[in-house]
Amino acid sequence: MASKCCDNVSLLVCIIIILFGMGSWIAINGIWVELPLLVDQLPEGWNLPSYMAVVIQIANIGPITYTLTKLCCPNRNFQRPVVYAMVIIGSAASLLLAFFWTRTSVVGGVEHSTALLVLMFFLSLVDCTSSVVFLPFMNVFKPEYMTSYYVGEGFSGLIPSLVALGQGVGAVECVNQSLTNTTTNITEFSTVAVYLEPNFPVKDFFLFVFSMMVTCGIAFVLLNYLPFCKSEYTDRTFNSSHSYDLCDELKMSSTQKFVSETHEDEEPEQSVEHHATVIKLSKCSYLYLLIVIAWTNALTNGVLPSIQTYACLPYGSESYHLAVTLSQIANPASCCLAFFLPVTSGTVLSAVTLTGSAVSAYILALAVYSPIPPLVDSAAGPVLAVASFVVVFFLFTFAKVSIATIFRHAGGRGLLWCGAVTQLGSALGAAAMFVVVNVYQAFVQKYPCT
Repeated sequence: MASKCCDNVSLLVCIIIILFGMGSWIAINGIWVELPLLVDQLPEGWNLPSYMAVVIQIANIGPITYTLTKLCCPNRNFQRPVVYAMVIIGSAASLLLAFFWTRTSVVGGVEHSTALLVLMFFLSLVDCTSSVVFLPFMNVFKPEYMTSYYVGEGFSGLIPSLVALGQGVGAVECVNQSLTNTTTNITEFSTVAVYLEPNFPVKDFFLFVFSMMVTCGIAFVLLNYLPFCKSEYTDRTFNSSHSYDLCDELKMSSTQKFVSETHEDEEPEQSVEHHATVIKLSKCSYLYLLIVIAWTNALTNGVLPSIQTYACLPYGSESYHLAVTLSQIANPASCCLAFFLPVTSGTVLSAVTLTGSAVSAYILALAVYSPIPPLVDSAAGPVLAVASFVVVFFLFTFAKVSIATIFRHAGGRGLLWCGAVTQLGSALGAAAMFVVVNVYQAFVQKYPCT
């Protein structure tokens, strides 16, 4: 099956789609990996992430507006103009961020990083809306190209992490500091964390993000106008040369959980015709897959990033940075596995989701016990912490890519709902953790050198 999939795709088109997908979340991911440098120079300090989380949730007005407009005007095709608008806004905001991120102003008597937060709103607007605009755009391509988009989306987190790693973000040196009390003439000694100077400034990093947004825009233009790319558009007649052999497998299996033959009186929007056979998701399966998408994104985009410092920093700064970087590497690696081993079995997808959820529970337990989590003084502790993040992101990415591919085969508005539920789950997860972390202060942070 894998060889047939490879024969049915173009490597050059795959690369262009990957470059297009990289623009989906690279701006926001870039700001997050720069946090150690930002908090050291901005007035909010380590409270800045909580402000950023609020800004990102406000930006969800973008996908909400687009989805409602699409549902109210189903016959209007404004997908491409919106993508162009998102790329232009993202590129402009990234460029302005490089020069004005340090600008502050006083709001309500308190100094705030207004330039950073305002520009971040526009970047969040672009990235959040990409879930309901970029992803449905992939409907025009053969289903085999869905994995390429998710590889690009995975790279949108991996590439900034690797660049930040080369920049030296988060490099800490523990320095002994003495303080003499002038009244008692007693000198006290303490160890403080001093962040080392980066190899290149924050401005250059944001210029790199700007270049990646421009690359995303160029890739989108090529996908729309390059004849070589247009030749890979899906053939809606589904002749034999474009048929996907997975559908023959589904047609032959009467016990396949996620698919069933469609009758003439059923809704056609969720079905796709292959060799005169219509494959359709049952309503229960459709809803189940959407719930899984919401759950996995709530964990990977909301819950786990919010507690990553609490779960990993007690084991050392190296463990934290390894968890961030390796989990981003696990993302595209999982996409590649989903390409060569496509899965539509409900049992397999449920097992993958349950396993990822169990490992997520272990990570949550580490955060709850911070700053003294289990095995904190053991060599196995940091290994398990890092491995847990890698396994979770690998499993959940595999589940998300597999489900998106199923929706792609189902046709209709499947990818639109997939993108909308992705944002809904991410927003609910982030909002819940914002309350838990910042309002109820349920976790205790372990700071470097303490």
